[in-house]
Amino acid sequence: MKQFIAKRVGKELKEGDVVNLGIGLPTLVANYVDEEKGITFQSENGFVGIGPTPPEGEEDPFVVNAGGKPVTINKEGAFFDSATSFAIIRGGHVDVTVLGALQVDKHGNLANWMIPGKMVPGMGGAMDLVVGAKKVIVAMEHTNKGAFKILNECTLPLTAKAQVNLIVTEMGVIEVTPDGLVLTEINRDFTVEQVQDATEAPLIISENLKSM
Repeated sequence: MKQFIAKRVGKELKEGDVVNLGIGLPTLVANYVDEEKGITFQSENGFVGIGPTPPEGEEDPFVVNAGGKPVTINKEGAFFDSATSFAIIRGGHVDVTVLGALQVDKHGNLANWMIPGKMVPGMGGAMDLVVGAKKVIVAMEHTNKGAFKILNECTLPLTAKAQVNLIVTEMGVIEVTPDGLVLTEINRDFTVEQVQDATEAPLIISENLKSM
């Protein structure tokens, strides 16, 4: 399921994009992007040029992403300090950020952190990323063991207001628009009714609804 979502997110990335991948599922996106597209992956802990996940047994303990997971770095990659990393993020130099979420709502509000010691330890760099990036993609499982994650209104503390542009789950692709959430693509294993039943917020069904 996670690989399916990551592969679909990879199709959203354009040639020459600078892309930040959040911890967890979003890190898998780097495995599904053609190197010839010239996409540069940036990690908030201080480098650009993230490559695919290394084969088991070939991990370098000194090359890890922001979540502490082993990654590779391309020949054109570069390491730098945290100040430079966040200057890139806050300076508007990131084209796309892909991150997970605990909740997203119909207004594009995002909640992906909680009180320390609870669901996750803190917001990390997410607040900077979702405001600084030109496009924000949420990549996540559609529900939390059946509980709604795509809501009318977020109930958890917000990471940012009205910043999410696109939601990609195992069930479909949903665009956030001024008119509401638009289902533009659907996993052929599900019906439109099933997707709506798993979504608290009402969905607008695109006239050009496609298969993922």
